[in-house]
Formats: sequence, structure tokens, C-alpha cells
Amino acid sequence: MSQMKQYEVLQWASLFLEKHHREQRVAEILLQHHLNCSRNAFFMNMREPIEPNIIQRFKRDVEKHVETGMPIQHLMGYEEFYGRKFKVNEHVLVPRPETEELVQHVANYIKTTSSENPIRIVDVGTGSGVIAISLALELPNAVVYATDISLKALQVAKTNAKNHQAQVAFYQGNFLQPLIDQGIKTDIIVSNPPYIPRSEEKTLADTVKNFDPDRALYADENGLAAYKEIISQSTSVLELNGYIAVEIGHAQSESVNDIIQKIYPQSKRNTFQDINGKDRIVTAKL
Repeated sequence: MSQMKQYEVLQWASLFLEKHHREQRVAEILLQHHLNCSRNAFFMNMREPIEPNIIQRFKRDVEKHVETGMPIQHLMGYEEFYGRKFKVNEHVLVPRPETEELVQHVANYIKTTSSENPIRIVDVGTGSGVIAISLALELPNAVVYATDISLKALQVAKTNAKNHQAQVAFYQGNFLQPLIDQGIKTDIIVSNPPYIPRSEEKTLADTVKNFDPDRALYADENGLAAYKEIISQSTSVLELNGYIAVEIGHAQSESVNDIIQKIYPQSKRNTFQDINGKDRIVTAKL
């Protein structure tokens, strides 16, 4: 594959991916990564030749993705989220575009509810830290905490916070337990917890089930165990007029609303759809 032009390399990869029933978009994202260029430059240089060693590395990544299903985010070492690059690896969930809407929602909510005191937020089960870090950067006055049970996930999150110079206090432990132990109170609880029932494992793509950490994906009790635990712990953490915002599986709105209602019967609850029109966020105002 000597001195092939960029469009030829892209064409080869797209066809190869299609033939093996992988997403063709992967070719463009990976090649842009290997060429280390902007989207604009990428499309302007289609007729330029590519160095053979870059082609070789790119080809190796495409083949690895096809053969093993390894997500391109692991191959590249990062994912974009809310307009920023975040380091990801096998210890954390690869962030999804739907979760950006959770960040957007919480940021908007805080901006519309003015308060003299800095608002305190906790991101429960932070993983790579994308939610906590994005909120800390979007809301400079907020005090942001983040928890995760996995020390390896927290290492990734701390690296991301450092790279983006975001002020986030990280705690290791099960959901809200570290905050309960420290006697920390917050105004807002936000979480994208594990919510996939084990029974759905076989329906997931290999890029997800073989590479995202199990405990970031699955929850017992038909995918509801994490919500039950977070909501029951929240009574020791959340201030009187607090706010809860959680990401859910598209069929879980009713169940998650019920879990919240049992503990906070007076709360005002809402369900919001994502860009694809699926139920994705449940909120509760105490």
C-alpha cells in the first residue's frame, strides 16, 4: 500500500468495514485520528498521499476493530464529550452522546435556579469523570463531587480532571456512601448508573459487552438495583429542596419514577426524551 492517496485509503477501509458488518463511519474517525488533523483539513486533503507507516498503523487498527470489536475509543485512547476530549480505557464506560443531554439538562436547571450560595453537585458512579468534569467547567461557581467504586476508574477520572483543569473532589466507594461517611450534603445528585438487565446482555454489540466494564453496564433487579440504592442513600445527602437527575434505559421511566416516589412522595418528577425520542432522563425536585 505505497503512496496511496487519502481517499483511496478511506475507500479501502470503508469497504473492509462494510464487508465485515461494522460501521463505515469508523474509517473516517480513525483515519482523521491517525493523520492528526482537523475535520476541515481531513476533507481538503483527500487527494494527498499518505505516508506508508501511517497507513500501516491505521490498517492495523481497522483490522483489530473488525476482528475483536475493540471500540475505536480504546484504539485512539479518547472520546469526545461535550466538546472536549476525554481519556478512556477498559476501566471505564465509553461516554455516549445521550449522556451529553444529561449534562446539558443539569447545567440549564442550575442556571435557571439562581442561588446566592454555590450549588453543590455530586456525580454518582463517575467512571471517566465526563459528567462531573463537564459540569465543573460549565458551572465555575459549583462545588462538584464525584464517586466511583472502582479505583481504576477514578484514576482515569482524575487524569481527565487534571487535563481539563477542572475542580472536582473524587471519592472512592459505593454510590453515595463516601459522602454519607464524610457528612457531605449536596443540592443536586446526577448519575448515569449501570442500568442494563443481565437478561439483555446477548442483545448488546460486542464493542460494548466485551469492552465496557461489566459493573458500569449491568444492574440486578431488572436493571433497577443502582437506582434503588442511590435514591435510598440520597436521603442522607440531599438538601431539603434538592434535585435528582438520572439517565435511564428507554423502558425504565415508570419504574424509576416509582422508586423516587416511594422515598420522596412529595417530589415533582419529570421524564425527558433524548435526541432519538426515547425516554432518557428522569428528574425529581424535592
